[in-house]
Amino acid sequence: MHSTLTRSQLVRWHVAICAIFLASGLSISTWASRVPQIRESLGIENSGVGLLLLGMGVASIIGLSVAPAVMARIGARSGMLVALVLVGMGLAIIGFGADTVQVFGVALVGLALFGFGNGAVDVMMNVEGAALEKATGRTIMPLLHAFFSFGTVIGAGLGFVAVSLRIPVVAHCVAMGVVILVVAFVAVANVPRTEAALDAPADEERRHWRERLAVSLQAWREPRTYTLGVIMLGMAFAEGSANDWLPSAVVYGHGAPEEAGPAVLAVFSVAMTVGRIAGGPVVDRLGRVLVLRVLAGTAAAGLLLFILAPFGPLVFVGAALWGLGASLGFPIGMSAAADDPAKAASRVAAAATIGYVAFLCGPPILGWIGDHIGLLNTLLIVVGLIVASGLFSGAAKPLVVDAARTAEPARRD
Repeated sequence: MHSTLTRSQLVRWHVAICAIFLASGLSISTWASRVPQIRESLGIENSGVGLLLLGMGVASIIGLSVAPAVMARIGARSGMLVALVLVGMGLAIIGFGADTVQVFGVALVGLALFGFGNGAVDVMMNVEGAALEKATGRTIMPLLHAFFSFGTVIGAGLGFVAVSLRIPVVAHCVAMGVVILVVAFVAVANVPRTEAALDAPADEERRHWRERLAVSLQAWREPRTYTLGVIMLGMAFAEGSANDWLPSAVVYGHGAPEEAGPAVLAVFSVAMTVGRIAGGPVVDRLGRVLVLRVLAGTAAAGLLLFILAPFGPLVFVGAALWGLGASLGFPIGMSAAADDPAKAASRVAAAATIGYVAFLCGPPILGWIGDHIGLLNTLLIVVGLIVASGLFSGAAKPLVVDAARTAEPARRD
């Protein structure tokens, strides 16, 4: 299987998966950077934007859920290509619907395709990342997620340029859709065909779709899915709440000037990216469980410092610790979910669903609570979830898979 791959093939595979993670992040920030213009073109209010986001979120969760069946049928290699084609097409339709014909329903269809494709490719690229870890014997999932972060930064920068130059939404979205399609075809061409064994054994490929669905649903009956889910839930809340509410908490909670909000968010984002770049070797040296426990304590301490300190240098220090502590929970959770190659797709899908539901639904819930008790007080809820994530970190202990493809906890982590 992977032992037959040359070093050159492994390097190309690694670069290809990094490119796919980057393309996913690029697509998301492209859409996000043009939301104000899309809202204006469609003539909608916050409720209309909320409906668009709901459509994208529901489609994303459907994509997450069906990805294991798609992989069992056609493999992750072909599945990633199909999913990224849908992402590129969805972006183009969003631009066409919002800017050219200015029809809400067309934009919503584009967002549904966009969300479905991103949800599906999220499972597949994480399963591929886990397969690459097995093939190289190194922890690389944090670095892959760092490339997702790079993609969001690049997309946001290009969005800023597009808005500044008054480039129409449709031209921007179509151009980025084409870029994503090119990345998809080039990257997938460098993914080895042998990876199909990770998620779709030969006998499983021939099973009836009902049997494949039953295999996918099996992950939801395993206690480890939910304990890993607690890890990812806490860290998804930690990341999502920062992305959506950190600037508002700085300005309205701490009474800081408006320009301080983006500055503190930038500190958080840089710290998270640095944690993901450096995280792989640290995990290999110290083990998943210890790293998760230390980082959960770091994130909780940083968030408490951010909440309780008066505005000043300590708030920036708190944001940095918060970002660093939250950096590895999601990628390590994905690696742990994929420990058993035969069940990687369904377990990654289940864990990702828990994490993404928290990521998508958590911030709006926090906003509603914040209207009643204030944003800084609301963030104390996130501290509790981070602590729970640390307490359940033992679930990430690597599994030893025997020849019969059954798994049990390893003695070392």
